[in-house]
Amino acid sequence: MDYIIQQFINGISVGSIYALIALGYTMVYGIIKLINFAHGDVFMIGAFVSFYAVTLLHLGFIPSLLISMAACALVGVIIERTAYKPLRNASRIAVLITAIGVSFLLENGGIFAVGAQPKGFPELIHKTQYTIFGNVTIDSIQIMILAVTVILMILLQYIVHYTKIGKAMRAVSYDMEAARLMGINVDSTISATFAIGSALAAAAGVIFGMTYNSIDPLMGIIPGLKAFVAAVLGGIGIIPGALVGGLVLGVLETAVSSVGYSLWRDGVAFAILILILIFKPSGLFGKNVREKV
Repeated sequence: MDYIIQQFINGISVGSIYALIALGYTMVYGIIKLINFAHGDVFMIGAFVSFYAVTLLHLGFIPSLLISMAACALVGVIIERTAYKPLRNASRIAVLITAIGVSFLLENGGIFAVGAQPKGFPELIHKTQYTIFGNVTIDSIQIMILAVTVILMILLQYIVHYTKIGKAMRAVSYDMEAARLMGINVDSTISATFAIGSALAAAAGVIFGMTYNSIDPLMGIIPGLKAFVAAVLGGIGIIPGALVGGLVLGVLETAVSSVGYSLWRDGVAFAILILILIFKPSGLFGKNVREKV
């Protein structure tokens, strides 16, 4: 029993990273119905900004995290304004192909800027093991991951439900044209959505670097795709669904690894994507909507 609880705690830690990235996917899709495949690469940029903030400026965990989130919020706005805004009235496939192109641009730009070799991420928090009960333990980095995730989730819920920009985001996601007629600046609202989602991805990048102690310019590919699976699993466009989808995916992936099939953990994630698209394409929290033709 202790072993199962231990793996559950490990799974929640991994799932928290997926959940933070998935929130960016689901927020952007909820607003402009775009699957932003460049989002995983913003996650990579966040990790590198924090890496250089620590190694060059000798900053601690909190300042490097905040700098990383601010820098990636700016990157998200620049991507939206330069790559996606000119295609606002284009077909969805054109915007989707643009997103894939932006992703490759960021990955290869990262290789050009910092090199292809992985870099060791510095230890920002000393790793200490704490025994909860029996043989169940939790370390200081796992506690930090859970604390950062919970704080950012609460902050996001406050922004979405109790601030002016959050109300504008909900209005635009419901009906963009009606929101425009009501005086809402749709372009600014979309940019704010990219900024918030990119900041959350940056936080996930910092946590990822601290957890796995290694970062590289292609590190955003697999976590980004898994976060997309998490967003679809929970119901893409639904914020609580992204959180639950990320945690469920992390727990399942850890369970597969714990029974000796670690090489299959990525395959299981994408098998979940296929199954959810076949049996419940709207996700765990989504509702089936019929379209008139």
